[in-house]
Parts: sequence; structure tokens; C-alpha cells
Amino acid sequence: MRIATVNRKPWLVVLAGAAIMSMALGSRQTFGLFISPLSYDHGLPVTLVAFAIALHNLVWGAAQPLAGALTDRHGPAPVVAFGAVCYAIGLALTALAPNGAVLVLGMGVFIGVGISCTSFGVVLPAVGRSVPAERRSSAMGLVSAGGSLGQVLMLPLVQGLRATSGMSLALMVLALLVLAVAPLGLALARTGPVAADAPRLDYSVREVIAQATAHRGYQLLTLGFFACGFQLAFIATHLPGYLELCHMPMGLAATALALIGLFNMAGSWACGWLGGRYRPQRVLGWLYLVRSTAIGLFFIAPKSSQSVTLFAAVMGLTWLGTVPLTTGLVARLFGTAHMGTLFGVCFLSHQVGSFLGAWLGGWMLEVTGSYSLLWMATFVVGIVAALLHFPIEEADGRRGGGRLARH
Repeated sequence: MRIATVNRKPWLVVLAGAAIMSMALGSRQTFGLFISPLSYDHGLPVTLVAFAIALHNLVWGAAQPLAGALTDRHGPAPVVAFGAVCYAIGLALTALAPNGAVLVLGMGVFIGVGISCTSFGVVLPAVGRSVPAERRSSAMGLVSAGGSLGQVLMLPLVQGLRATSGMSLALMVLALLVLAVAPLGLALARTGPVAADAPRLDYSVREVIAQATAHRGYQLLTLGFFACGFQLAFIATHLPGYLELCHMPMGLAATALALIGLFNMAGSWACGWLGGRYRPQRVLGWLYLVRSTAIGLFFIAPKSSQSVTLFAAVMGLTWLGTVPLTTGLVARLFGTAHMGTLFGVCFLSHQVGSFLGAWLGGWMLEVTGSYSLLWMATFVVGIVAALLHFPIEEADGRRGGGRLARH
């Protein structure tokens, strides 16, 4: 086992991580604004556009364990650079797509691979290794909060570019901005050797995953993360269309999504702070209860600019707070040496939920002309997720080898 050290400049890792995630996630949150122009202006079916957006979530999830494993082994710098290039290619293909096949390839495949290399599963493990264990949850919450700045800035930028210069130019600008974060992976590479709680053992990826997936707490955490993906993807993708059906003012959807990003800055930091002081699984349980209650109340309440604004604020406070809490719990159960790999597997469940939330929303709208059943499903899966998180006990790991067992 190597002697544990901590990066002498963790603030640099935090800033670089926040910038990378800000650009990657901020660009992604604008995709809902492109459904109408891709459908009505380019003659593509709504279900096909929704499928392409949904597919990038699934590809993201499928690629995340590999991206995490490569980061664990080779460091984040080459992974982030590769991801930024793939992401930019995907946005450019979407902007120039002459048909549905190119749209699916660009938005579904290239963007999915790109995000897997420039978001949570690569950035947060690097941050987690750069700080002491007692500050890990707070640091990851801070990075997640900083990452939300992109959502606040990108949505009005894209809305303005789309209105004045068209969809294609807006997507090409996003491609250039995403490409600009490629060198920032070098700052993440300053992370020192893994912390003392994370002995680096010579396990294959298959052995690491096999031991973790046999752990009851990890199983519950992974199942619960499905609900987070389902809820967030449905709302981010279909809230603009839902508000149009409700005859809300034009531009309110972009404002609501930007508010979600703004309040998520506070919510992610607060969840990271709470995760460092209380059991993260309990904080996760309450977060899902609050979020799902807000979804249920919003669905049955009369729609107005005020109710949309209030809903966006509450959703923002609970939006990505799940990520530092989930990552921190993985680190508590198994240490940080294989955190990228193990979070990636857990995140695959999240992205299966994201795929279904985004795709089923478009399918249900086309079949029934309404989002009602999906709003109800979004409420139910959140309640189930809360019930799954409360029973998770970190003591299970101490009894059953939550830390990866030595040979």
C-alpha cells in the first residue's frame, strides 16, 4: 500500500472540477429547448428527438463504469480531454443533422460518451481523493454546486441564440464552449495518491464490481439512484413542453430551468455539508421525500408563473444534491481507490432511469396527448427511492467486507 498523501492545493481541483461539470452539465440542461425546433423546423418526430435525448442518458450510464475505471487507473486528464472532444462532435452533429440517424448518433451516442468522461464519475472521485475524508462530502458538494453555474448561464444564452440566430448556431457555440474545458483535466491530475482509507489493491474491474454488487447497502443505493435519473430527466426534458400545453408564457420554461440551476448551487453545497455531518443515506431519504412531495403538489396545483417559479426553486434545492451524497456513501462503504468504477456502476442505474424518464415522456405525449401518467410515475418512484435509502447501514460493510477484501 502506498503512503497516503493529500493534494496540497485541493482548491485548484475543486475549481477545475466545478468548471468542467459546469460546462458539461450546463450544456446538457439546454436540450429540452431544442425539442420543438428539431421537431417542427426540421420535420423530425417528437418521439425520435425524445429518443435521442434519452439515448444519450443510457449511453452515458453504460460508458460511466469504463470512464471511471480508466480514471482510477490512468488519471482524469486524458479521460476529460477525450470526453470534451466527443461531446463537441456530438453537438456539432446535432446542429448539422440532415436526418434522424445523424441526430441519434450525435445527441445519443457521442454526447453520451462525452458526458460520461466530463461529469460526476470522473470529476468527483478526483476531488474526493484530493481532500481529507472529513472534508470529502463538503468538497464534492461544492463542486456539484459550482457545476450548476453552467445551467444558470447556459439556458439564457442558448435561449437568446436560438431566438436570434437559430438552433444550429446555438449548438455550435455550445460545442466550442465544451471543447474549451479539455485542458482542465490536467488540474484534476494534480490529485495526490489515494487517501489512507483507500488502499490500492490489485483487483480487476470485474472483481471490484462483483464484491460491491454483493453488498446489500450498495444494492439499495443503486436501486434508489434509478429514481433520481427518472425524475430529473423527465423534468429537464419535458418541462418546456408541459408548460406549453398549460399555456404558460413563452420563455417561462427557460427561466424555470435556470432557476433550478441557481437553487441547485445552494442545494448541492448544503447536501454535501449535511452528508459530512449526518449519515448520507438518511439525508438522501429525506431529499427524495421532499423532492417527490414537490412534484406531486406541482402536478395537482393550478399552473401559474408563481407556482412554476416555486416548483423550480424547490426542485433546484434537491436537484443534484443526490450526487455528492451518493458518491460520499460509496466512499464510506468501499474507500476511494475504486470510487470511479463503483460510482460508475451505481450511476448506470441512474441513467437507465434517465433514459426511461426522457423517452417515456415523449412516447406518452404522442400516445395520449398528455404528460399526466408520467408525472404520477415520477412521484411514485421518488417515494420508493426514499424507502430504499433509509434501511442502508454502513455497518453492513464492516460485517460483510464493504471495504474491498484483501486476498
